[in-house]
Amino acid sequence: MASGSLFPSREGTGARLVGLAGFVGAVVLIELLIRIGIINGYVVPLPSSVIVALGRVVTEEGIVPRFFLTAGESLMAGLLVAAIGIPIGILLFRLDLLRQATETWVAAFAAAPVVLVYPLFLVIFGRSSWTIIAIGTLAGLPPVILKTLEGLAAVRPVLLRVGYSFNLTPRQQFGKILFPAAVPSIFAGLRLGMIFAMINVVGIEFLINFGGLGPLINELSERYDMPGTYAAICFVVLVSICFFLLVERIEKWLRPTS
Repeated sequence: MASGSLFPSREGTGARLVGLAGFVGAVVLIELLIRIGIINGYVVPLPSSVIVALGRVVTEEGIVPRFFLTAGESLMAGLLVAAIGIPIGILLFRLDLLRQATETWVAAFAAAPVVLVYPLFLVIFGRSSWTIIAIGTLAGLPPVILKTLEGLAAVRPVLLRVGYSFNLTPRQQFGKILFPAAVPSIFAGLRLGMIFAMINVVGIEFLINFGGLGPLINELSERYDMPGTYAAICFVVLVSICFFLLVERIEKWLRPTS
């Protein structure tokens, strides 16, 4: 039992080290290709310049409060995506007629350019964080709904028959069998939903010039401060990493290992 618990830890550490080594190798390779002229340095700045610019955007551009604003809007959008998308997926699973009538529309909506309707949201919510959160939420719903539905529909019938043999109520059947079995698929949908939500959060910040990292990236690019622009983008990536780690931790909590 002890060796079984140690093996995943070693495997996980090895994977992280390989990932880190690959990232460092890619950065070094890009630096080399720019310096020898294969990659245009006016389009892609030297990674070393971006690293230097990280400190500058923190001290001179006030990026820390912008980071927390974008992170807060993304977190709120992510919570709404989960709170709305998962119940809708469950509802479509329960009501087969409703599923057949709307599943294709939900899938089609996933490809819709939601960001283009931001003027309507500006009318409804005004030029505020709620406009950004609303569009981020709307963009992130389809993958969560579809993956929740997919996960519940894919539960093996043998597991359900076991529940019936123990005379479980429908609520117990859902809480002890259906939902735990669907958790991997649901969280895959949540990760996709977070990606869509964050893309739209930063994009709408950029469009309406309302706080956060989006307007800063726009401002730095207009100044043609390419190292600063890429440094600001690194903070967007940091927001994404934080939320993916959070989602991973919650998933592990809902799927305790023996």
